[in-house]
Amino acid sequence: MSARRPFHVMATVNTFAFAGIEAVPVEVQVQISAGTPALLLVGLADKAVAEAKERVRAALAAMGLSLPPRRVLINLRPADLLKEGSHFDLPLALGLLAAMDVLPREQMREYAALGELSLDGSLTPVAGVLPAALGASARDLGLICPAAQGGEAAWAGRITVLAAPDLLALINHFRGRQVLSPPDTAGLAEAARDPDLADVKGMEMPRRALEIAAAGRHNLLLVGPPGAGKSMLAARLPGLLPDLAPEAALEVSMVHSVAGLLAGGRLLKRPPFREPHHSASQAALSGGGHRARPGEVSLAHRGVLFLDELPEFPRPALDSLRQPMETGRTTVSRATAHVTYPARFQLVAAMNPCRCGWLGDAAQACGRAPRCAEDYQSRVSGPVLDRIDLTVAVQPASAAELAHAPPGEPSAPVAARVAAARARQAARLGPSVTNAEADGATIRPTPEAQRLLEQAMERLRLSPRGYTRVLRVARTIADLAGEEMVGRVHVAEALSFRHRLPGRG
Repeated sequence: MSARRPFHVMATVNTFAFAGIEAVPVEVQVQISAGTPALLLVGLADKAVAEAKERVRAALAAMGLSLPPRRVLINLRPADLLKEGSHFDLPLALGLLAAMDVLPREQMREYAALGELSLDGSLTPVAGVLPAALGASARDLGLICPAAQGGEAAWAGRITVLAAPDLLALINHFRGRQVLSPPDTAGLAEAARDPDLADVKGMEMPRRALEIAAAGRHNLLLVGPPGAGKSMLAARLPGLLPDLAPEAALEVSMVHSVAGLLAGGRLLKRPPFREPHHSASQAALSGGGHRARPGEVSLAHRGVLFLDELPEFPRPALDSLRQPMETGRTTVSRATAHVTYPARFQLVAAMNPCRCGWLGDAAQACGRAPRCAEDYQSRVSGPVLDRIDLTVAVQPASAAELAHAPPGEPSAPVAARVAAARARQAARLGPSVTNAEADGATIRPTPEAQRLLEQAMERLRLSPRGYTRVLRVARTIADLAGEEMVGRVHVAEALSFRHRLPGRG
């Protein structure tokens, strides 16, 4: 008499883990075999994934289904890749249903899935649907996701997207009892109305610095006493910036999708503007934490990172900005992995000249000058200051100016000049590339401009980085003027914005 063949069923569903904004393929392999009844999960899963077993069990029970009284083994392949997040709930449930012959096994292999399950079987939105959809498209797979995120997944183009409200709707779809209609793209995010420069009276030098910073995406530092208008100026910078190019909009939206901040799945068309509080930690600024989430430098990718009260930020947090300011990316190192996020942001910072804020004000003289300024400004390291292209003093307007001065030039004509300068840069350097990223060796000043720059490097003790950054700012000033060559006047103006802080000699 022949031995009885053991019961053995295998099903596979595709999903993704995330390394930065990259979607890394993961296979959910479900095996049902003879043995002591148990539900086992292996494959380097974090606590949120391990807890998925109970959510899946409850969701199946809500539909009147139960796990077979056998040994159920779920393997997340590759086994040495850390799996994090609740988006593994749905692929685990689909793999179990396929192994139980509730869903067709072969058809499940043609899809990737992600979504969080509620105890009643409904699907809850998760982070990372946009990069997952693009990853599925690159592998010729369809995507199964929560109904609320179908519009986000549809941005991937010609892939089959099944956006279901719950697990039961998916079962009915694959069994032919109902049809899930393909979702339309979610559209573009509505642009917030930015404050207008017309509100700024006087302040010709700060306004000029703001225009140059917007045109070349240069880092800017505003220094002045309390209430002088530093934050007001910074808030008007986004209104001068052009819309994101399509490829840049997709990249920025992927970062926000991974962070779970892509509202309604709508792509961002405007450069982001982030303004964290000065109590932000190093992990909050540069990225990190338990799940290596993107920090403010990445959420400001292709946009503006505004740091008000710059010296009040923790020194390690500020110094963590040095690498992304140079390379345009930030790497979060962990014991299990190294996660890299894009971080090509424009830094705009504001600070008082000293702790009390009144250094240089004859009417409210600082009682501890110059020590007050030295102690306060030393909280920002020299390497960080050396990466700032434009430093401008902001002096408060007088009562007469506030009452009688005409409105300043509105944002619209300034934005038009910025857009024209950006177009010249794109023609010269390529799309979405600005003078802030230009190779200094490719910028050719006139002989007179070159001599002035060499003299300034000697007298002002500019570092090689400072030399290159002055040259980049001069190139932007020439672009605003519509000039092909960088002249002496452009270099002179660029040098006027690269000075020491008040109280530093």
